[in-house]
Amino acid sequence: MADPSLPPAFRRLARSNLAAQLADQLALAAVPMTAVLLLGGGAGATGMLAFVQTLPFLLLAVPMGVLADRVARRRLMAIAEWVRAAALLAIPLAAWLGLLSLPLLGALGGIAAIGTLAFTVAAPALVPALVERRALARANGRLELARSLAFAGGPAVAGALVAWTGAPAAFVAAAALSGWAAMLLGSLAEPARPPAPARRPWADIREGATFVWQHPWLRPIVGTAVAWNISWFVLQAAYVPYAAGRLGLTATGIGMTLAAYGTGMIAGAVLAPRVAGILPIGRMIALGPFVSVAAAALMVASVRWPEPVLAGLSLFLFGAGPILWTIGQTTLRQAATPAHLLGRVSALTTMATHGARPLGAAIGGLAGSAWGPAACILLAAAGFVLQAAIIAASAVPRIRALPEPAELERQPVRA
Repeated sequence: MADPSLPPAFRRLARSNLAAQLADQLALAAVPMTAVLLLGGGAGATGMLAFVQTLPFLLLAVPMGVLADRVARRRLMAIAEWVRAAALLAIPLAAWLGLLSLPLLGALGGIAAIGTLAFTVAAPALVPALVERRALARANGRLELARSLAFAGGPAVAGALVAWTGAPAAFVAAAALSGWAAMLLGSLAEPARPPAPARRPWADIREGATFVWQHPWLRPIVGTAVAWNISWFVLQAAYVPYAAGRLGLTATGIGMTLAAYGTGMIAGAVLAPRVAGILPIGRMIALGPFVSVAAAALMVASVRWPEPVLAGLSLFLFGAGPILWTIGQTTLRQAATPAHLLGRVSALTTMATHGARPLGAAIGGLAGSAWGPAACILLAAAGFVLQAAIIAASAVPRIRALPEPAELERQPVRA
């Protein structure tokens, strides 16, 4: 994954990102396994744990963005990784002392998620300071490839560690990866930034929110991302019972189709540099939502023709298309946002998209209970059409090249 054309400081960030993403995926997989295998929890317990692990993205994303615009971003990420490592090590320690419970496991898992949140907010804000503007898309592709590899391999590694040595080993490995990420960040050379003006945090938040809302490109990008995440989690809420019932898949078969999603993510991240070299940035961004429409059409087709290959191909496209979207819109956001707002804009985008996820899961659960999994598939497909329509109706697909550096026009944003 190393790219000698990218500067050493970015390559250090990329290695740290890979370690942090692996730590995140190991922990996300090990927490529910611990709840079920060690503490006897059921579906309700694992659902509640998943909810608690997403809470930092809703409650702390904006404060994290304010911090990312006021302090050294590499230091913010390093501290968050040390916090994650401590929380993860506390889980096997509590189990060894006989003190581990479902509420404590959830609390420690939520604290550990702060590491992921810090990277999600601060890393995109740091990248433009480390690489040239013409290399932004390539740099973002490297970060997304690391996330894709972690997403595809992390749960499998966690499962193997739990099966071979027990749940504590997975948490120790994840903590070690977090510590490695923090040490890499500690020696990263981050360019100095002008000190931020002294004012109340609420003024900082309002400035970032106003910038996003008034921007003709960022507003539809956020709207598209929210609609996509709602639709995806409606689909996720129904897929396993749908695959077991309508498609007749065993647990192994379901796992194989789900693995196609991670494979698609890797394929999308690998192909992204070529796509970026062929298509203008606006069309690359719009490609992801339209690929999701094609993926949804394949999943709907499996309702009429219950062939597992249709579901597997659908999930592969759901992995590949949105990676192109993520790389493209992150690159555009970095180029269109003044440097002093990057952290807050990244945080507001993160909060909006992650906040849509529990809403989508709730809608999917209600629709599935009322009308069955197939109805959820159709409802999700309608949502994917909507998210493509939002971006298609905007000015984003007509963007030919990255804008001039927004820092040159740094002006106060008024609500």
